[in-house]
Amino acid sequence: MPKLRGEAFWRETLRSAHYVVAPMVDQSELAWRLLSRRHGAQLCYTPMLHAQVFLRDANYRRENLYGEACPEDRPLIVQFCANDPEVFVQAALLAQDYCDAIDLNLGCPQMIAKRGHYGAFLQEEWDLLQRMILLANEKLSVPITCKIRVFPDIDKTVKYAQMLEKAGCQLLTVHGRTKEQKGPLAGVASWEHIQAVRKAVNIPVFANGNIQCLSDVEECIRKTGVHGVMSAEGNLHNPALFEGRNPLVWEMAEEYLEIVQKYPCPLSYVRAHLFKLWHHTLQVYQQLREELAKVKTLEGIVDVNRELKLRCQEEIANQKEGEKPKEGLPFFHWICQPYIRPGPKERCKENGTEKGVRGKRTLEEEEDGNSELLSKNKQKKKLRNPNKSFDPSLKPKYAKCDQCGNPKGNKCVFNMCRGCCKKRAFKETADCPGHGLLFKTKYEKSLSWQHSQRGTESPERSQREAEVGESVLLEAGDS
Repeated sequence: MPKLRGEAFWRETLRSAHYVVAPMVDQSELAWRLLSRRHGAQLCYTPMLHAQVFLRDANYRRENLYGEACPEDRPLIVQFCANDPEVFVQAALLAQDYCDAIDLNLGCPQMIAKRGHYGAFLQEEWDLLQRMILLANEKLSVPITCKIRVFPDIDKTVKYAQMLEKAGCQLLTVHGRTKEQKGPLAGVASWEHIQAVRKAVNIPVFANGNIQCLSDVEECIRKTGVHGVMSAEGNLHNPALFEGRNPLVWEMAEEYLEIVQKYPCPLSYVRAHLFKLWHHTLQVYQQLREELAKVKTLEGIVDVNRELKLRCQEEIANQKEGEKPKEGLPFFHWICQPYIRPGPKERCKENGTEKGVRGKRTLEEEEDGNSELLSKNKQKKKLRNPNKSFDPSLKPKYAKCDQCGNPKGNKCVFNMCRGCCKKRAFKETADCPGHGLLFKTKYEKSLSWQHSQRGTESPERSQREAEVGESVLLEAGDS
């Protein structure tokens, strides 16, 4: 049976999906996908998988895709990052029997994508992308789809989308932000770009960006004309987003933890999900935030979740009539709701810095060792060792090796690092007690032993002993 394409693929294979859960690294695992499907999601993506690792590592394949069969986890699209046509297609061939389509990630804007040369950092390499999609479209038995970010210029974005369609892409997800728009600089996604792409191509288009509640989904479809809408952070903070509900946080958390019992995943994934679900509550109960960060078992996470639930229920019981949510939240903190990411100006105000100063903290503030201004990682180190200082001027100065400039051994007879000392001591058959190198001592002992045996042994035995002495010296050089 020939594989379906374009509109027919979206309508029949993807069952005309309008509500889509985005591919999220370490966050759209099977347990979370099942929770989202129970609450309105019609299509899910796997986390972004690295094609090269997927191709060479059987454990990686098993952990991310080949695990327990789960018929209700369909339709499903597997997303890969890759920059080599052959590697991408070979990995996709290993995955195609477990999904309904293969997606090429052209939207990841993170530094790891820049270093690995994939994601949004391929968006200028149109020849390479054409070759990757053409080959995948030819070799795979399932359709190939793409997820992209936009260019600042709408016309260039449209031409980019048309190039991908011509190469064989059967469905396009457009994140309405550029690759520079991330973290505190994310800003508002451009639905204008998405609308222009939708009008210019003949394949289904999904929109991504600015989705915090069901009304946003409906407005996006109405304004852009897309076939479906994808949510990432909105879904993480409220898995019932596509149902148009704002449930109690502990209801979603308990249901998710029950699914994890049946379909286990790394503890780091579970912890990250609870940090998102309980985000607003954890600003109130900071001690439980610390406990959630430190807990080492799933049972421990369940206990923290139970304690958060009890605290919230106690707060509800003591609530005064007419009391309103604090901190400008639309709902009380124990209700699933969006998290609005603060922009650069808000972050500067929060950190007491002025415009034009590095958002988190200035370099001078870090070097002063003020614990309130240190990064979270350095604060943890300070907590473990209160006497620790991060002032560069107080760091110990090391004498350098005469040969290479690395720190030298304090008791080295040659004033060298161990590597250089070892080479010189071997060459000169010398000892360096400071580095535990005893070439001279071992050689002299081997000669002494040979001499004591020489009077009673045959010439052939003497020759063997000489060889033994030489091997002892060589073994010392390897130590």
